[in-house]
Amino acid sequence: MTTFDEIKVDISVVLGENEMPVHQLLRMGRGAVIDLDVAEDEDVKIYANNTLVAKGQVVLLGERIGISITEVLMRAPEARPIRTDGPL
Repeated sequence: MTTFDEIKVDISVVLGENEMPVHQLLRMGRGAVIDLDVAEDEDVKIYANNTLVAKGQVVLLGERIGISITEVLMRAPEARPIRTDGPL
Protein backbone atom coordinates (compact mmCIF):
# COMPACT_ATOMS: atom_id res chain seq x y z
CA MET A 1 0.00 0.00 0.00
CA THR A 2 2.96 2.37 0.49
CA THR A 3 3.40 2.46 -3.29
CA PHE A 4 0.06 4.27 -3.61
CA ASP A 5 1.23 6.98 -1.20
CA GLU A 6 3.56 8.29 -3.93
CA ILE A 7 0.90 8.57 -6.67
CA LYS A 8 -0.45 12.06 -7.31
CA VAL A 9 -3.86 12.62 -8.94
CA ASP A 10 -5.02 15.99 -10.28
CA ILE A 11 -8.62 16.52 -9.10
CA SER A 12 -10.85 19.12 -10.80
CA VAL A 13 -14.46 20.00 -10.06
CA VAL A 14 -16.58 21.64 -12.77
CA LEU A 15 -19.55 23.60 -11.49
CA GLY A 16 -20.93 24.30 -14.99
CA GLU A 17 -20.02 25.64 -18.40
CA ASN A 18 -20.67 28.60 -20.68
CA GLU A 19 -19.34 29.92 -23.99
CA MET A 20 -18.64 33.58 -24.65
CA PRO A 21 -16.53 35.64 -27.04
CA VAL A 22 -13.03 36.49 -25.83
CA HIS A 23 -13.73 40.24 -26.05
CA GLN A 24 -16.62 39.80 -23.57
CA LEU A 25 -14.39 37.86 -21.18
CA LEU A 26 -11.66 40.51 -21.40
CA ARG A 27 -14.17 43.26 -20.49
CA MET A 28 -15.19 41.52 -17.27
CA GLY A 29 -14.01 43.05 -14.07
CA ARG A 30 -14.16 42.35 -10.37
CA GLY A 31 -17.68 41.33 -9.33
CA ALA A 32 -18.72 40.21 -12.82
CA VAL A 33 -20.97 37.15 -12.88
CA ILE A 34 -20.71 34.36 -15.45
CA ASP A 35 -23.99 32.54 -16.00
CA LEU A 36 -23.50 28.76 -16.02
CA ASP A 37 -25.60 26.11 -17.77
CA VAL A 38 -26.67 24.34 -14.56
CA ALA A 39 -29.27 24.78 -11.85
CA GLU A 40 -28.37 25.39 -8.21
CA ASP A 41 -29.24 21.85 -7.11
CA GLU A 42 -27.54 19.94 -9.97
CA ASP A 43 -24.50 17.74 -9.36
CA VAL A 44 -21.04 19.05 -10.18
CA LYS A 45 -18.63 16.96 -12.30
CA ILE A 46 -15.50 15.55 -10.65
CA TYR A 47 -12.49 14.78 -12.85
CA ALA A 48 -9.32 12.84 -11.99
CA ASN A 49 -6.49 13.53 -14.44
CA ASN A 50 -9.03 14.99 -16.91
CA THR A 51 -11.24 11.89 -16.79
CA LEU A 52 -14.80 12.19 -15.45
CA VAL A 53 -14.93 9.84 -12.44
CA ALA A 54 -17.77 11.03 -10.22
CA LYS A 55 -20.53 13.55 -9.53
CA GLY A 56 -21.20 15.41 -6.32
CA GLN A 57 -22.83 18.27 -4.44
CA VAL A 58 -21.15 21.41 -3.15
CA VAL A 59 -21.04 21.57 0.66
CA LEU A 60 -19.81 24.26 3.05
CA LEU A 61 -17.19 23.19 5.60
CA GLY A 62 -17.00 26.20 7.88
CA GLU A 63 -15.32 28.85 5.73
CA ARG A 64 -14.18 26.30 3.15
CA ILE A 65 -16.00 24.63 0.27
CA GLY A 66 -16.04 20.87 -0.26
CA ILE A 67 -17.70 18.31 -2.50
CA SER A 68 -19.86 15.44 -1.26
CA ILE A 69 -19.66 12.58 -3.78
CA THR A 70 -23.14 11.44 -4.85
CA GLU A 71 -22.23 9.05 -7.66
CA VAL A 72 -19.06 7.23 -8.72
CA LEU A 73 -18.97 6.67 -12.47
CA MET A 74 -17.66 3.34 -13.72
CA ARG A 75 -15.85 3.23 -17.04
CA ALA A 76 -16.57 0.45 -19.50
CA PRO A 77 -13.75 -2.13 -19.75
CA GLU A 78 -12.97 -1.03 -23.33
CA ALA A 79 -12.40 2.55 -22.08
CA ARG A 80 -9.84 1.51 -19.46
CA PRO A 81 -6.13 1.81 -20.28
CA ILE A 82 -4.39 -1.41 -21.29
CA ARG A 83 -1.38 -2.34 -19.17
CA THR A 84 1.64 -3.68 -20.99
CA ASP A 85 4.12 -3.74 -18.13
CA GLY A 86 3.26 -7.08 -16.55
CA PRO A 87 0.49 -8.85 -14.63
CA LEU A 88 -2.40 -6.90 -13.13
